[in-house]
Amino acid sequence: MFTGIITAVGRIAEVKDLGSSSAYGKQLLITTPAGYLDDVALGDSIAINGACMTATGIDASAGSFAIDISAESLARTSGLAQPGPVNLEKALRAHDRLGGHIVSGHVDGIGTVSQFEPVGESWLLRIVAPQELAKYLVYKGSITVNGVSLTVNQVEDLEEGCAIHINLIPHTVQNTALHALAKGDHVNLEIDTIARYVERMLSLESGARVGFKPAV
Repeated sequence: MFTGIITAVGRIAEVKDLGSSSAYGKQLLITTPAGYLDDVALGDSIAINGACMTATGIDASAGSFAIDISAESLARTSGLAQPGPVNLEKALRAHDRLGGHIVSGHVDGIGTVSQFEPVGESWLLRIVAPQELAKYLVYKGSITVNGVSLTVNQVEDLEEGCAIHINLIPHTVQNTALHALAKGDHVNLEIDTIARYVERMLSLESGARVGFKPAV
């Protein structure tokens, strides 16, 4: 479990194939700021650009750790198959502050950046999300973009999907890997967890029971 508050910007330094075909995943070596891994142990969860991964190797003195990412995860995420900057967040502890919102680290879809430019002192980030996520995106609602907890300022329903507008303050731009985004880039999106439960409850009340079979 995470909060969407980025604790460090790391970098995918190496990408190695785990097999000889696309059916195999990859092993990533990720570098971190000095001291970041001092309280991390093998098997700990770390969100990388919003995707929850398991630390399979740690070299705290070198400031690096390794993860194995499956072909399935690679197919459902973006930005985890090539070197470059990534947002990092360690798993939430029971006594930690919930500074963002409840984030599971499970990517729901991949969005496309259609606009990223300065507006006044801040930055406007416009993302076109897949149509299937549209029902979960609301004005002033929460969305996780590459692991960062953000607030939706505007929603546009389009034929090709759903566009959301997000205002990024300078602190967010400077302290996350979002500053490297450009028009056309793909980003990992996770919807608000509460929205999932609301949809499920409403669907059951309306009788639209997915996978339900009446008793004989």
